[in-house]
Amino acid sequence: MVAAALAMSWHAPRAEGADTRMDKKMADKELRKILTPEQYRVTRRGGTEPAFDNEYWDNKEQGIYVDIISGVPLFSSSDKFDSGCGWPSFTKPIDDMSIIRQEDTSHGMVRTEVRSKESDAHLGHVFADGPAPAGLRYCINSAALRFVPAADLQKEGYGAYLALFRRPDQQVKRVRKAKTEKAAFGAGCFWGVEAAFRQLPGVAEAAVGYMGGTARNPTYEAVCSGTTGHAETVLVEYDPQKISYEKLLNVFFSLHDPTALNRQGPDVGTQYRSVVFCFSPEQEKAAQVAKWKLEKSGMYNRPVVTEIVPAPAFYRAEEHHQRYYEKRGIQPGCHPM
Repeated sequence: MVAAALAMSWHAPRAEGADTRMDKKMADKELRKILTPEQYRVTRRGGTEPAFDNEYWDNKEQGIYVDIISGVPLFSSSDKFDSGCGWPSFTKPIDDMSIIRQEDTSHGMVRTEVRSKESDAHLGHVFADGPAPAGLRYCINSAALRFVPAADLQKEGYGAYLALFRRPDQQVKRVRKAKTEKAAFGAGCFWGVEAAFRQLPGVAEAAVGYMGGTARNPTYEAVCSGTTGHAETVLVEYDPQKISYEKLLNVFFSLHDPTALNRQGPDVGTQYRSVVFCFSPEQEKAAQVAKWKLEKSGMYNRPVVTEIVPAPAFYRAEEHHQRYYEKRGIQPGCHPM
């Protein structure tokens, strides 16, 4: 943990007359070793991370956000809201004394910068366009924060902040009781497939990524080169009490042409192959039955080439591919509907 690693150098008592500039240099040297380049750029150089392509902009879990350097609590999920800007947004800090506001005239505009009082880390800016009653929007970089879930507050030493949430122990139990299962499908371009599955009642989450190849942690460019063997895949988390796996299979087969070998429309390559990745023998059996029924239905005059294979590792795609159409406010266009 960054805060723990820096505790000795950051909070060490200074002897009378010590050179504080040297202390700052020492702290900066430690920060360069421990922070990621992006975290260092944001917190120490006043940088701004990409909108909609950062860790916490869409995080809806309950918990607190602490200073990535000092570990001081800064913001609570209770005050987080969706501002549509692509960065974590809060109506207020947990403790107004934990932050510093100062004028920022960079980039040809006048803004109010927000910094951590404890570590002097650049956090982001505050704007007067937030919701009532305060009307403020603290627009904060994810790279300047670390999220501590409500369920972990006690064991991480933040037990005093459990009071920020209503009966967090019961909220955690409720999350644990929700029994969801996973399903994974490759049906061509994953942007539109993800959007379609997200609309289904009973689907708790859907993410795009890569499965079925040989390379570890592949990038979109590598997968598109056709050299990794991965298929563009949508990983679906669903509640079997609300939607059946058979229903998911029916939607999957309706979203693409399962008789097209290694292509969907203008997209050509093995990464666009039709494939069902199964997480259990029951899923494999259901997929085989669905494929057999489709072949016998007479809907197609060519064989169904959909692969049905055990699920290998899922590699989540880069963040700008997640909810691709939703982020851009456009209608899905990668698959027939």
